[in-house]
Amino acid sequence: MQLKIAIVATGKVARDNYIPFLATQRDVELGYWNRTESSARSVAATFGGQVFTSLQAVAAWKPTAVMVLTAETARYEIGMELIRLGVPRIFFEKPLVAAAGQAHVTEEDFHAGKRMLDLADAKGCQTAIVFNYRFFDQTIAARNLVESRRLGKVINFTALVHFACWSHCIDLIHHFAGGVQQITALQGQPTRNSPELKIDAADVCASLQMKNGATGTLLGTAGMMWRQPLYELTFTFENGRLHLRDLDGTLELLDGSTRLHESHQIVRDNSRWDQYKSSFDKAVGAYLTTLRNGTPPPIPAIEGLRELQVEAAIKRSIAQGRPVMVQDEFPLEQNKTHAETA
Repeated sequence: MQLKIAIVATGKVARDNYIPFLATQRDVELGYWNRTESSARSVAATFGGQVFTSLQAVAAWKPTAVMVLTAETARYEIGMELIRLGVPRIFFEKPLVAAAGQAHVTEEDFHAGKRMLDLADAKGCQTAIVFNYRFFDQTIAARNLVESRRLGKVINFTALVHFACWSHCIDLIHHFAGGVQQITALQGQPTRNSPELKIDAADVCASLQMKNGATGTLLGTAGMMWRQPLYELTFTFENGRLHLRDLDGTLELLDGSTRLHESHQIVRDNSRWDQYKSSFDKAVGAYLTTLRNGTPPPIPAIEGLRELQVEAAIKRSIAQGRPVMVQDEFPLEQNKTHAETA
């Protein structure tokens, strides 16, 4: 079976993290569209594949799947058009929607993302999202430890997160602790110790109550230095505790049954950026496997909407100075009547 994968937007993210791996897959045929056609032609000259001059031409090619790798500010517009054109599957970069950029997600971004997924559902378009931090070696090892050591359910957690990793770490909280029921948030002062990222956003501190009764704190900041760990996540389970630090940091386990403190480290010839690059290869490889097998995607796009749900609730809590009941005020359930007329 030959897979026809259309790449929509051929910028740095696509060139560095997606196309090199896809080009090594013998059963993958590549096609490209970019608003600046010369960029798509440059990529095609390097990696092979066809160039399309419009999204209509992309849809007419009848791709197996389209990877929407645009800037987050354009993702809604492009995604909606592709869904209306009838493409069967769309794989989104993260965040799902962020009209003003990923450091400034709004309530409207959540509603826009919901409209897009509602329309995809109504049109029979299968959607997926990347969230490649789930494919870091240490994240995979942590999930395996939860199962193999029978740590039980999460009781509480803490998360200290650089805004460069913000949406990913919200997803990791979902990945380990499930859905969020209630959020109370405060906003601090803008901080920035990573000037190369140009992220100007005020610090955020949120208290979360999960659907399963667990509680946690989430602190987002641009104030952490780039050369230091960009996130630290600690999950307390019924029978132990896990600590995840950075893209390649040490994974620590406090095992309640063996009473041992274990450290799991990646070999030192492997940098955080090696981990970052390989996580895309693993994420895209897992997605291709589901296309070959006709199975659901590894991470459905509803997880991207779930992440926006948390960000929208944080913004509302800060603006209105009150706790927000997340599932009531930002429901995920799809409105098919609205979708069919969108």
